[in-house]
Parts: sequence; structure tokens; C-alpha cells
Amino acid sequence: MSNAHSAEAPANSVRRLSKPDLDRVVEIDQTIAGRSRRGFFENRVAASLADPAGFISLGYVEGDRLQGYVLAHMLDGEFGGRHPIAVLDAVGVDKAARGHGGAHALLAELQRAARGRGAHAIRTQIGWPDEGMAHFLALAGFRLGTRLVLDRATARLPGELRPGEAESEGQDLSEDRIAVRAMTLADLPAIIGIDKQITGADRSAYFKRKAEDVLRSNGVRMSMLAEIDGTPAGYVMARVDYGEFGHPDSEAVFDTIGVDTEFAGQHVGSVLIAQLLDQLANLRVDRVRTIVEWNDAELIAFLDNLGFRPTQNMTLALAL
Repeated sequence: MSNAHSAEAPANSVRRLSKPDLDRVVEIDQTIAGRSRRGFFENRVAASLADPAGFISLGYVEGDRLQGYVLAHMLDGEFGGRHPIAVLDAVGVDKAARGHGGAHALLAELQRAARGRGAHAIRTQIGWPDEGMAHFLALAGFRLGTRLVLDRATARLPGELRPGEAESEGQDLSEDRIAVRAMTLADLPAIIGIDKQITGADRSAYFKRKAEDVLRSNGVRMSMLAEIDGTPAGYVMARVDYGEFGHPDSEAVFDTIGVDTEFAGQHVGSVLIAQLLDQLANLRVDRVRTIVEWNDAELIAFLDNLGFRPTQNMTLALAL
């Protein structure tokens, strides 16, 4: 394969995307998806330029024309993950250039770039039944992953109560003692401390990157802190990242939640999720999804109790 970082690209090559590539990337994607996802691509190209260690954006060039792209981002801590992985968000090749090896060249360079950032695997998800993408990824070496994709509507489900609303006499779901507010940079030490208490690991770098995402405004990120009597009791982090995995714009992802063990059993997690759902609904975001390991029984039970259910999405993984 050609060197993706050579000063002068040969006839067929893979290189990093830059701002001038944006219109062409959006054009290619629109012919595939049938709609424009400009906001998603604008955010991701900008993020890869601002934070090349955290985001990967590559283009496939034939002659002097961009004919394909692949976008990915690095993860090193969602829901307690202890090893860096790359997440494949989008890949596409212009119909006129298909069959020329461009998509395989993009994935090969993505693997090289992910390894260079310390990733031990590439993960992605596809909707059922996307036979074309499933076939392509299978040929590239992807296998079924071990994670489950769950989601729910942000609107209230039939008969659903929010914390603070009594279902009947004798049942008190009051959230009077739990105050929820937007997270600030000053909260990072407390959040890192709660996480270390839960996981036993110092994931300072992970949470600092989350804070940088907020400052960079890469998509819409929502981070909230719960307090009891002025003491940090828990946190939740979510994002509306327009267009990843081909999802509609009106969908959010929540990827991090934690509750101080001192406040376990006091509905802190439920209050945080309820506040998250209400705020997303106010933003006219229809659904929120998350990904959990198949054997994380405690987290799955918590989400099940809050109305999350399996989706028609499959997770795939490629070991590096």
C-alpha cells in the first residue's frame, strides 16, 4: 500500500482527510445514504484535525479525485473498558470506483492507524439486515461482537413514572435530596474519584478527553452531575453525534454512568437517566441508545428497569 502520509499522493492512495475534502465526502455519502449528513462529517473531520490521536479520518484517492472515505474514533474507557479500541463510524466508496479495491485499502490503512494508537481491536455495528455491509465486513475479518445494543424512546413509556412521582401510597420515589446539574471542568477530580472507586483503575485521560469533547463542541454532548447534600454522588455522559453508524439524526448515545458506592440504592442512577431523557426530549431527540457487554448482568438489569430494550443492531469486532 502507498504511504498515506507521503508528500505527493500516487495515482491510487489513502491519505488523511482535510477540510477541502468535506464537500466530496458528503456527496459520496449522500448517494449511498439518500440524505445529507453534513453535520456529522463536518464534526468528525474537524475533530480528527484537532485531535488526531482520538479520531481517524482517511480518504481513498484515484488519480486526483477523492473516491472514498473511512471515519473512526478511539475509545479507552466507555463503561469500564480497560483497553483502547477503534470504533468504525462510517465507510463509503463512490459507486463509480467500486471494485477497484478502495474500501479494502481504506480498512487496511485504518487498521494500521488504529494499531499505531494502541488499539487492540476495531468495533462497529450494523443494522439488521444490511446484507451488503455484513458481507463486506465479514470478508475483511470482522466477527460477531459480544456487546448488546440497547435503546429506548426519550418520551415517557406507557405508565412510566419519573423519580419524584409517587406511584401509590407507601412508595416514595422522591428526588428532593438529589440535585442534578451540568458538569463543569471543576467536577473532573470528583468524577475520576468515583470512577476509580468503581473500577479500581485511574482513567483520568479518558475523562479529560470527554471534557475536551465538550469544549470542542463535537456534536452535542451532555454531561450531568448528581449531588446529595452538596456531595458529588454520580454522573452520566451522553452525546448526540449526528449520523454515526448511519443512525438518524434524532438519536443520542449515552456511554458513561457512575454512582458513588456511598450513595448506592438511593436512586441516583435512575434520577440521572430521567434527567437525561427529559433534556434529550426537549432537544427533540427521539431515542437514546447504549452498548453493554452481554455478561454485565447488573448494568443490563438497571437499564431493563429503565425501559431499555435490544435493538436490531449487531456489534462486530476485528482483532488487531
